[in-house]
Amino acid sequence: MDLGTFLWTTFAVFLTMATFSFLYKDNPFYKFAEHLVVGVSAGYFVVILWFNGLIPNLFQRLADGDWYLLWLNSSKPWYIIPAILGIMMWARFSKKYAWLSRWPMALYIGISTGLAIPLTMSNQVNKQLYATMVKIDWAHFFGHGSFNLLDTTSGFSQLIIFVGTIASLIYFFFSKAHKGVFGAVAKFGIWTLMIGFGASFGFTVMARISLFINRMQDVKDWGKVAFNYSGNNQNYSVWFPIVFWLFILFVIAYIIYEIGYYLRSRTNKA
Repeated sequence: MDLGTFLWTTFAVFLTMATFSFLYKDNPFYKFAEHLVVGVSAGYFVVILWFNGLIPNLFQRLADGDWYLLWLNSSKPWYIIPAILGIMMWARFSKKYAWLSRWPMALYIGISTGLAIPLTMSNQVNKQLYATMVKIDWAHFFGHGSFNLLDTTSGFSQLIIFVGTIASLIYFFFSKAHKGVFGAVAKFGIWTLMIGFGASFGFTVMARISLFINRMQDVKDWGKVAFNYSGNNQNYSVWFPIVFWLFILFVIAYIIYEIGYYLRSRTNKA
């Protein structure tokens, strides 16, 4: 790693620490990191949409034939229609012609809705229903080969999925009072829902913890690179630890400033 790469790595560590500083309070460093992420993301997606969207799907298709449309040599001139609809979107910024943007917006929403509804039904409704209609393996009810209730292919697991689904649906059936056997089944449905929500939340938390561990590992590796612990960096120079300690001193100086600001505010209130 050369000095330029190490400086960029140091900047990445700074952005990581600046983002985590929001856990203390909103501060200029967090705002800088937030605005930088938003700005870079916006610029990145503009470039991606330009080179992966407009150029191959519009400009190249209007410049691939023997029929001239304005200045474009096109074999598919009808592609000018979506181009015009896209231009009409910009009319949104005009008070006088803002109504023009309603036409492409309505067309876009209508097509998106028509595509989204079948996909949503297929992925989030039909497949969930199919999963509850599996044949229960009574021959291997308690596991395959040994007693194992955690075997996801055992008949016991398949029966739990089926009963849990029915009980969860019964919980949302409010036309009948949740009493007696019906109420017991509904209560089991509540437990099933809570277990499902807990598992989903736990999975989300573990994913975020994994990202946090990854960032902390990068910070740790940054410290190792600063002092060349591995001893195999041929481009190592004295500037590496200097940059490292300057960054540490910067963090310490900000902490001291915050402590002083807190003490001064307490003194003024007293």
